[in-house]
Amino acid sequence: MKVIAYYLPQFHEIPENNEWWGEGFTEWVNVKKALPLKTGQNQPRIPLNDNYYNLSDVNVMRWQAELAKKYGIYGFCIYHYWFNGKLLLQKPLENLLNNSDIEVNFCLCWANENWTDQWVSGTSQKMLIEQTYGGEQEWRDHFQYFLPYFKDQRYIKENNKPLLIIYRPDLIENLDAMLKKWNEWIQEEGFDGICYAYQKCDGNIFNYKNGRDRSFTYQIEYQPNKAMEWQRSNVKNTLIKYKRNIFRKLNSLFSTQKFNTIVLDVRLHIWDYDKAWECILKHKPESPKCVPGAFVDWDNTPRKQMRGSFYEGTSPEKFEYYFGKLLQRTKDVYKKDMIFVFAWNEWAEGGYLEPDEKNGYGYLEAIKNALKKNNELP
Repeated sequence: MKVIAYYLPQFHEIPENNEWWGEGFTEWVNVKKALPLKTGQNQPRIPLNDNYYNLSDVNVMRWQAELAKKYGIYGFCIYHYWFNGKLLLQKPLENLLNNSDIEVNFCLCWANENWTDQWVSGTSQKMLIEQTYGGEQEWRDHFQYFLPYFKDQRYIKENNKPLLIIYRPDLIENLDAMLKKWNEWIQEEGFDGICYAYQKCDGNIFNYKNGRDRSFTYQIEYQPNKAMEWQRSNVKNTLIKYKRNIFRKLNSLFSTQKFNTIVLDVRLHIWDYDKAWECILKHKPESPKCVPGAFVDWDNTPRKQMRGSFYEGTSPEKFEYYFGKLLQRTKDVYKKDMIFVFAWNEWAEGGYLEPDEKNGYGYLEAIKNALKKNNELP
């Protein structure tokens, strides 16, 4: 079984983040300043031995790769930021390409959304970098950037096709034409095409039933977002969603400490870990393209404070049990040989397999134990 963990490269300084968020900004800034908003909330999250690493140091990725291999992680799905030729956060990925001794399988996920201040401010009013897609020449430029990674022996492939994930394909105009061109160009390089997968989209306009995802081999069930979506399908959670939106608008007009305290319980959404996993393990795949997802934990309050949400009742022991069940369903129900896990190092969203002060190597051990019990350990 291929366990593939999402990998965030925002743990080194770049000029753009320094300009937008202040000198020295990395993901660790929000992680370090986080505070519990509710009694018992697991904040702040502290890496084991205060390992607030810098991903511009190639030895950090060597350590990560060795750790992943030791505990049965097949590879990383690394976020890639391309804005019509403008690259962001590319240093770790390029370090990986230039150091073939780092033994880790990997694939790319193009995070093709606009960069706004939404993840900090809770709104999307301030545009930082707009995502545009251009025409054939721009597609060719992007393909040429991909190509050295696709050719790397460590790059994850299926049937001589590199696996490329697109975060939000529904946002791309001329999507099918672009993907068709990429397929043509990759075949000229000796491959049999590209294995396309998507991670997230507007399901009303882009899904298996209406055929809009016809160019894609896989639809990844990105967790815990899908679990939240499935749980919101009942009337109670729909009403909660409407209430939260109302209070968010009111707060933009009447933002005071007293007001924040009064509406905290409505604005801060607290999820139940066991119910989320119960939902994941009962859900029937929406199409034959579905690939299951798992999640370790979730807490995005370091980024969004009271606009965020988090899970209660998490533990490595529970995760091991639920992940073992998902391994079985992946084979028996989904008929697939891979699972995408949130996440390797999403520290500011509470989803990470890397060791921390509270649980040590507990979540990595949970992965390894579940794989071993299901005879799936590499």
